[in-house]
Amino acid sequence: MTTVSVIVPAYNEARALPATLAAVRRLPIDEVIVVDDGSSDGTGPTARRCGAEVVRLPANQGKGAALSAGLSTARGDVLLLLDADLGASACEAAKLSEPVLRDDADVVIGAFSSRGGPSGFGFVQGVARAAIRGMAGLRLQSPLSGQRAVRRVVLDRVGPLAGGFGVEAALTIDAARAGFRVVEVPVDMHHRRTGRDLAGFVHRGRQLAHLLRVLAPRLGRRGPAR
Repeated sequence: MTTVSVIVPAYNEARALPATLAAVRRLPIDEVIVVDDGSSDGTGPTARRCGAEVVRLPANQGKGAALSAGLSTARGDVLLLLDADLGASACEAAKLSEPVLRDDADVVIGAFSSRGGPSGFGFVQGVARAAIRGMAGLRLQSPLSGQRAVRRVVLDRVGPLAGGFGVEAALTIDAARAGFRVVEVPVDMHHRRTGRDLAGFVHRGRQLAHLLRVLAPRLGRRGPAR
């Protein structure tokens, strides 16, 4: 029987986690792992009270490292990667795992609706979209979406995961280049949006830097970057 593990990387998400984990618990899954990425707000204890297994990183290491820590602990054949701040909309994750469980896809990416309006300036998304199209031949609406279902064999073939905020784009490119089936499905998920204030500028700047860092070694390569 195919087993499904949920991995939730979380940094200072104690307030958001209870609603997200309550929704996740309603899914047909076998385990829930929250990676507490060096939080200072009680994220780990909150996750444990909600029934999740917790992997604690001693200091904040970024999304890629948090996901890698969760993957080293997870036992599932299918890995469901979800952000901590989805709240009740995390129940939409069933739309991600179902195509993999039906053997219709190896990687499924959750495409967010744009009806909520822009969260930033769209530049980083545009760079990721163009890079993935050019390097992997895929046209994606949400290239940086962290909501994904991934068959473990994909990660065994293309790993280790890239670091930081470039992890999603790198995984998409590497999986497609390795011949795995990567598809995007619409999901009615919601999480915090990055605004057009100073904090938003800083976040987008870091995201772009991380993205460029993982794209550079993949230029001109046919297979996954090592």
